[in-house]
Amino acid sequence: MTGQHDRRRLKFDLAIACSLFAAGVVVSGVSIAQIRAESRMQTAQATQPLQGTPSEDQNKAPAEAKPGGDRPTTPAPEPARPEPQTQGAATKPALPPAPAEKIAPPIERK
Repeated sequence: MTGQHDRRRLKFDLAIACSLFAAGVVVSGVSIAQIRAESRMQTAQATQPLQGTPSEDQNKAPAEAKPGGDRPTTPAPEPARPEPQTQGAATKPALPPAPAEKIAPPIERK
């Protein structure tokens, strides 16, 4: 009786395994079909593009240039120059040296 029970259990387990495999193949096929369909379709935009209203300033003519007019009073920007005390800061190590017991002996070459 035990042999017949084992055989029935094996058939049942095999049927479940085959059905799960078939379901996986179906899901994979549907996914591939969706991916191919999406690549053909034009992607939709989630929000409508903004359409601004024309401002009132656009209708006006540009201001006339006056010869000999006033220049801006702010000085022109200068290139950045590092300060002398920060010149040597880049060469300093970020961490203090390791204690002597943490340092391994040098590797000997053969």
